[in-house]
Amino acid sequence: MLLIPAIDLKDGQCVRLKQGEMDDVTVFSEDPVAMARHWVNAGARRLHLVDLNGAFAGKPKNEAVIKAIVAEVGDEVPVQLGGGIRDLDIIERYLDDGISYVIVGTAAVKNPGFLQDACTAFGGHIIVGLDAKDGKVATDGWSKMTGHDVVDLARKYEDYGVEGIIYTDIGRDGMLTGVNVEATVKLARALRIPVIASGGIASMADIDALCAVEREGIEAAITGRAIYQGTLDFSAAQARADELGG
Repeated sequence: MLLIPAIDLKDGQCVRLKQGEMDDVTVFSEDPVAMARHWVNAGARRLHLVDLNGAFAGKPKNEAVIKAIVAEVGDEVPVQLGGGIRDLDIIERYLDDGISYVIVGTAAVKNPGFLQDACTAFGGHIIVGLDAKDGKVATDGWSKMTGHDVVDLARKYEDYGVEGIIYTDIGRDGMLTGVNVEATVKLARALRIPVIASGGIASMADIDALCAVEREGIEAAITGRAIYQGTLDFSAAQARADELGG
């Protein structure tokens, strides 16, 4: 299983939020480029970037630092990016900048036609981020709950041709309370495309739990607060995941 360090960007800094609250922020580094280099040196084989300002504004807000990160590590590892991606021009610009995978979240839910167009134009580069609580999807930086069932939406997006689904349990993200393995497995079993687990990883026990269900279609897991606060050693966790994956 691939473990993917998260670098959440707010005002040009590397931060973590609790449950998506922009006011509940912890700054972990004022140099996100150095942080990206740190994780690659620690053995990361992919990076996960989020433009938090962009997610709330609906348009890119941290593009300069994103380009700097790609310039630093993009030749060594794929970089995936989400936050504020709402039109095809932005996707094209980011791919031209060297981003490998663009994550569409709110726009996928609100404007399915846009997602279809993105998959057609940029096949192989589109991932959908589905943020859910109690099986229902949230949008707009988690500020709005919808009535959409996460499995139903994911199946629709699979038909569009997305590369995979990032599934975040927003009740657990940034809380270090453990991954919602049951909900993630339920989603993975319903799909043919890979699922990337996100939200709540706290310790090596979570890595063990996810690796135990990897064959259900969970190919990767995003980790944030745990590796910044030290409750999880990233290098040791990736080594453990490699060992358990055989």
